[in-house]
Amino acid sequence: SGHFGVVRLCRQRSTSTFYAAKFVKMRRRWGSRLGLERAQVEREVAILRQLDHPNIMRLHDLFTSRAEMVLILELISGGELFDFIAEKEMLSEEEAIEFLGQILCGVEYLHARLIAHFDLKPENIMLQEKDVPKPWIKIIDFGLAQQLEDGIIFKSLCGTPQYIAPEVINYEPLSPATDMWSIGVITYILLSGLSPFQGETDAETLSNVVAGAYVFEERCFSQTSEMAKDFIRQLLVKEPEHRMTAAQCLVHPWIKPLSRKQALSRSRSSINMRNFRKFNARRKWKLSYNTVSACNRLCHTRLLCDLRKEDEELRCCESDQEEERSSHIALLRRRRSSCS
Repeated sequence: SGHFGVVRLCRQRSTSTFYAAKFVKMRRRWGSRLGLERAQVEREVAILRQLDHPNIMRLHDLFTSRAEMVLILELISGGELFDFIAEKEMLSEEEAIEFLGQILCGVEYLHARLIAHFDLKPENIMLQEKDVPKPWIKIIDFGLAQQLEDGIIFKSLCGTPQYIAPEVINYEPLSPATDMWSIGVITYILLSGLSPFQGETDAETLSNVVAGAYVFEERCFSQTSEMAKDFIRQLLVKEPEHRMTAAQCLVHPWIKPLSRKQALSRSRSSINMRNFRKFNARRKWKLSYNTVSACNRLCHTRLLCDLRKEDEELRCCESDQEEERSSHIALLRRRRSSCS
């Protein structure tokens, strides 16, 4: 469940196939904070209908009413990639690259169609199934995705502070390169268990992102190959036009070794599992905290609505009583005047 809807398991009767039904509440009136704008959900649906790739969540069907829209999506039951990795005893760079390669394939497919996700983060990278020899990656949640057009500038203050690119914060034109910055951050975290720009507050994090200053701390990157660091360096570049594209990432020597020596370097290097588990635990705690806070705000809003409703009902009762007393007094006056 989320701020504006809930996801339920559903079954198609004709085929007995299971799907995920995403119920999204619509905003009833302009200015209301409850629900989403219909146009926003329709944009997400229009994008999903264009997509057919093994590493991207598929839209199966859509049902609409005045109050809500129901997206019937393929069922993805393997959980988040980061949770899956955190359960492992150890993970080599070579194994991590298998997952990263699938993410890049999905993103390359999107960018080839001038579609940018604009919200790539661990929570939106899932596994189709978990208990299989080679889990399949699925990119989900296209709520902030945009169909870009040549010659048309798109700007937006969207995304999650840790993962957004400098051009988002500076309110500059966005492009597929904005997604590539997010992949650089995800790779940095995956290998070290540290977030390159994380500050004590969101404001500090955003300031760090704009500055674009980060380092490869020896204590966290001691087991990381130089090729992996080069891969990250070519993504965490302040100027969007100088970042690697998804297609270029897929032929980078770290992803696709050009020699036996490069391949051996990947298999001998490993990710910092101790730090990674700590990062993932903090991430999950923050998500839980934010969910509880959102529920508390929602309950508070509903309580205020109920109090206002009770207040209005009380006023109506008082008004009715006043009218009743007034009618009695008027009737008494008429009786007195008739008696005199």
